[in-house]
Amino acid sequence: MTIPIDQHVNHPELLERLSTLAETFAQRADGYDRTASFPVEDFDDLFSAGLHAPAVPRSHGGLGLGPMHGDTHTLWLMTKRLAAADLSLARCWEGHVNSLVLIDALGSESQKSRWFDGVVRHGEKWVAWSGEPRAPKPGEPKRFGTTVQREGDGWIVDGTKIFATSATGADWAILLVDTAGPGGARNSASGAGSGVLMLACELADPSVSIDSSWWDPIGMRATVSHLVRFDHTFIPDTQRIGEAGDYLRQSWQTAFIPQYAASFLGAAEAAYAYALEYVTHQHKSEDPYVQQRVGAMAVAVETGQLWLKHVADLWDSGRVAEARAAGSRARHLVEHLALDTLDHCVRACGARCLVKPSPIERIQRDLLFYVRHDNDDHILATIGRAVLGEPHDSSFYKP
Repeated sequence: MTIPIDQHVNHPELLERLSTLAETFAQRADGYDRTASFPVEDFDDLFSAGLHAPAVPRSHGGLGLGPMHGDTHTLWLMTKRLAAADLSLARCWEGHVNSLVLIDALGSESQKSRWFDGVVRHGEKWVAWSGEPRAPKPGEPKRFGTTVQREGDGWIVDGTKIFATSATGADWAILLVDTAGPGGARNSASGAGSGVLMLACELADPSVSIDSSWWDPIGMRATVSHLVRFDHTFIPDTQRIGEAGDYLRQSWQTAFIPQYAASFLGAAEAAYAYALEYVTHQHKSEDPYVQQRVGAMAVAVETGQLWLKHVADLWDSGRVAEARAAGSRARHLVEHLALDTLDHCVRACGARCLVKPSPIERIQRDLLFYVRHDNDDHILATIGRAVLGEPHDSSFYKP
C-alpha cells in the first residue's frame, strides 16, 4: 500500500463543531438503542454541519482526513468523540469513513467523481460488508454466505451477509465477496484472498432485501447490523473497486483496526466523565477507594490517548509497516483499558449507574458487545507471532 502524504493540518474548530453536535447525539442515543433503529438524524446533522465527508479529498469537496492524506489523528479523534456520545453511531460512522478511504485509495477517477459527489452534495452514506461466518451457530438452520459469478460486463451476487452494519441507513455498500465461494474477506477460500472482489452495490436495488429479525443483540443495537439477502443482484464492472485481491494483498484492514480502538476509547472516556460527575455530586470524593478507582480511570484513558496518537503519527509519517503492527497492539491494549475503565466506573458509582436513564447501562452493553468484533486471544497471539518472526495474518488474525 502506498500512502501519499499531504500537508498535515490541525482542525480544532472542526472538532469543536463535532463536540457540540455530539451533545445532541448523546441525548438521542437511548431512543435509537431502545428501538434498534439507525441514527438517521445524527447523520443528517453531520451532513448539515459539513462533517459527512471526512475522508473525501479536499479536491472533491471533503475534509481530506485519514491515512491517505496525512491527518489520521483528527479522523480518529472524531470517531472517539462520536463513540463517547453513542458507540453504535460511531460504528456506523466507521463503516462510512472506511468505505470512503477505499474509494479514495483504489477507485478510478470516474468512480471518485461519481461517488464523492453523492457524499458531499447529497449526504449519501456508505458501508463495507464482509460478514460471512464459516458455519452456523447452534440453533441457526443454515450457514450464511454469498456466491459471485461473472456475467456479461459485470457480476451476479447471490446469498446472504450478516453483521451488515447500517443496513437500513446506508445508500451504498462495498461488498467483499470471494469468487472461490462463501466467506467474504475474513474467511476467504481463495489463496491469500486473491479472489476477493470489492463491488459497490446500490442498496435501493430491488434484488437486495433486509431481514431485520436476525439482529436482536444485547448491545450495539442501533447499528442495525441486519441480515441482507442478494437475489441475483447484478453489479457492473464500473462498480468494481480496484483489482481482485487488493483488499487483503494491500492489507487495508490494518488501516481500519486502530479506529476500533478509537471507538473503545470514546466509550471509556464517556464512562470516566460520568463517574467524575457522579462521585462529585454524591460527595464521594474523599473516599480513598473511590480515589483509587478514579486514579486508575485517569491513567487508563490517558494511556489510550497516547497510543492512538502514536499509531496515527506512524501512518501520517508513512511508516506503514510499523503502523500496521502498532495498530494491532493499540487495539488489544485499548480494549482492556476501556473495559477496566468501565468496571472502575461501575464500582465507584454502584448499581444505580446501571439503571436507566444512566448512559452507563447502554455503554456497558455496547462496549461488551463491540470488543468481540475480533477475538482478543487471536490478536495477542498474532502480535506474538509477529515478534517471533512467525507467519501471521495482520488483517483478520487467523492462525
